[in-house]
Amino acid sequence: MEATSINTTDDVVTFLIEQHARIRELFAQVQQAPTTEQREQKFYELRRLLAVHETAEEEIIHPRFRREVHDGADIIAARLEEENKAKRQLADIEAVDIDSPEFDAKLAALRDGVLAHAEHEEHEEFNRLRSELEPDELERLRTAVKFAEAMAPTRPHPGVESASANLLVGPFAAMMDRAKDAISKPRAK
Repeated sequence: MEATSINTTDDVVTFLIEQHARIRELFAQVQQAPTTEQREQKFYELRRLLAVHETAEEEIIHPRFRREVHDGADIIAARLEEENKAKRQLADIEAVDIDSPEFDAKLAALRDGVLAHAEHEEHEEFNRLRSELEPDELERLRTAVKFAEAMAPTRPHPGVESASANLLVGPFAAMMDRAKDAISKPRAK
């Protein structure tokens, strides 16, 4: 099962919060994996979930929040800055040996930033979306997010944080990422 397959009948906020919980679990599983192969597999799942999750937020959630919520543009600017930093960190980690102390240090820094970012989203963005939008609209947004994730790149692409950049670069990046994934996907043992 892919890491993005969170089964819920709830709204987009619940869906994204469940993904945040899965991201937390994956960070712990990468750190605690007993073998290199298991660590690679969990890191692959983590990287993929982070990439598709952030792309969907950038394409669907952030633009809607920016339009619907007073001071939304300022809040989203801060979230996009955090996302770009995380993408750079994630791309940097991929160049490091997974069993090295350097990987552990970089993973811990990424984890701290990503989890702080998730907290900011949940408290500053998601709660306000839930209060501003009708339940049926939140359910429609969940459908849109799931569609965006299905089409999203599966690897980090620093500098591609806006909805328009994702729509322009995303399809090509997604195609290339999925080809790389097919060639280099760790095998579960």
